[in-house]
Amino acid sequence: MTTETETMMPMRTGEIRIHKPEDFEGMRRAGRLVAECLDMLVEEVKPGVTTGHIDDLVRHFVLDHGAQSATIGYRGYRHASCISLNHVICHGIPGDRVFKEGDIANIDVTVIVDSWHGDHSRMFAAGRPKRKAERLMDLTYEAMMAGINAVRPGAFFGDIGGAISEVARKNRLSVVEDFCGHGLGRMFHDEPNVVHSARAGTGPVLREGMFFTIEPMLNLGRKDAAILKDGWTAVTRDRQLSAQFEHSVGVTADGVEIFTTSPKGLHTPHRC
Repeated sequence: MTTETETMMPMRTGEIRIHKPEDFEGMRRAGRLVAECLDMLVEEVKPGVTTGHIDDLVRHFVLDHGAQSATIGYRGYRHASCISLNHVICHGIPGDRVFKEGDIANIDVTVIVDSWHGDHSRMFAAGRPKRKAERLMDLTYEAMMAGINAVRPGAFFGDIGGAISEVARKNRLSVVEDFCGHGLGRMFHDEPNVVHSARAGTGPVLREGMFFTIEPMLNLGRKDAAILKDGWTAVTRDRQLSAQFEHSVGVTADGVEIFTTSPKGLHTPHRC
């Protein structure tokens, strides 16, 4: 299903888009709004609340701020967020599922502000999670930041995945290889694919003006994923816990800018 918004967006060319200096401001506005949306959810994710209620809060927040949801209508998807609990890797569909004490969940939201996309996800905990879940969330965040810290002009996209993979390897976690980050800007999904399990020194060269997401998914068990019958929900095959964090970033003249940093500093783990 193609939405009206998508028809207004530029087409994929197969090349990595280089954005102008003034485009950074558009990404800052979109990134700030989606970060504020996830900030709003910090007090809302708790035992007894349904994932559908959380999605309703996201939908109303986006509309109330004059923005659009990038996911409603995207390939037939009907929700303003993906909410992936416990052993769900990504693309969990909001509904009647009730958060239980100790549940962990990735909440992934993408907004459109003046045609620019802000794509961001964080881990949330309902009540007090088990120590192994806390550790997984901490290390997944650490892995994402290691990948982000590898971004600078002249480096390689493989350096991002190499840094993420090293954090996972040292801590005996697995990196999901079935999903990756992606270019974005005026398009929701653009070139390149940002692989989270890669070898340093490989892949395209990073250049100033590139915009993309870094969104590693790490598992306690094996890396293998399975897609459920709904065609969206990806789960760990061994039903071990999975965690994910995501930022939208841009390559600057001397490094990287994170567009989706929380204005309140709530983008790190365990703020629920």
